[in-house]
Amino acid sequence: MGYDMECKRAFLRRLTVLLRIGLFIATNIAIMIVLGIVMNAFGLGLLQANGVDLDLTGLLVFSAVIGMTGSFISLLLSKWVAKRSTHAQVIKTPTTETERWLVSTTSRIAKKAGIGMPEVAIFPSSEVNAFATGASRNSALVAVSQGLLQQMNRDEAEAVIGHEIGHIANNDMVTLALIQGVVNTFVVFLSRIIGHFVDRVIFRNERGYGLGYFVVSIVAQIVLGILASTIVFWFSRRREFKADAAGARLAGKDKMIAALERLNSLHSQPATLSQSMAAFGIRNQRKSGWKQLFSTHPPLNDRIAALRSSRRV
Repeated sequence: MGYDMECKRAFLRRLTVLLRIGLFIATNIAIMIVLGIVMNAFGLGLLQANGVDLDLTGLLVFSAVIGMTGSFISLLLSKWVAKRSTHAQVIKTPTTETERWLVSTTSRIAKKAGIGMPEVAIFPSSEVNAFATGASRNSALVAVSQGLLQQMNRDEAEAVIGHEIGHIANNDMVTLALIQGVVNTFVVFLSRIIGHFVDRVIFRNERGYGLGYFVVSIVAQIVLGILASTIVFWFSRRREFKADAAGARLAGKDKMIAALERLNSLHSQPATLSQSMAAFGIRNQRKSGWKQLFSTHPPLNDRIAALRSSRRV
């Protein structure tokens, strides 16, 4: 019985992956068609007037529109998406002692960091986690899990809040959106060049674009997107060290170290935040080997060691 259930779960996981890939391809094709029509209407086609050679200027504009627009739309919608994906409840009027402490502590640390008071929320999860998001330093959201409030003491929870406010004060959300947008732009740009080359050289299509261009472009975009994501993840790992240092400054070095050690002791707990939210959480699933290239967070032991060896916090 247990084996059958595991097989069903594995099948559902594979089906979900296939559906996501299918949705990505369908969305990609739709975007290419719509933007192609719009850009042609404004005289910014991907091909030059002869219908053969690639218009690199038009392609770069096309790529930037796709790459940057999606990234900044995600940034602008980040709070709305975060609240709904985690079922976070914003504390408008604190009704319990814990809520009052959470709001007052966040207010005090935000004032110390020189940012506007963020929205404060609690999301239903037994895991110990927290995240911050928002489009600007003065319009952000800090959310903590119920598990964090139950399993961490006040000093540790204060340090976690300091860490998340450090992300906001450092403008990490905006910077990450910029980096993601630039990476997306080059991924789209290079994938279309590869598609153009294959369509002309291998499929020998002399004018316009054939099916080969669209298929190769999409495949190249998927492959290049996976490779390029390592750049975004590298930045994400770097900013965790800076957020830890900010948490140490705002709440106290010993408190920040204690919070990370508590997280380290709970490493067997699964991290259940979605990938988009995990990048802004205090912890993520532990990975080893080459998988670390695709991790949003560095190992907790490395973060603790960096804080211990730091003279300035």
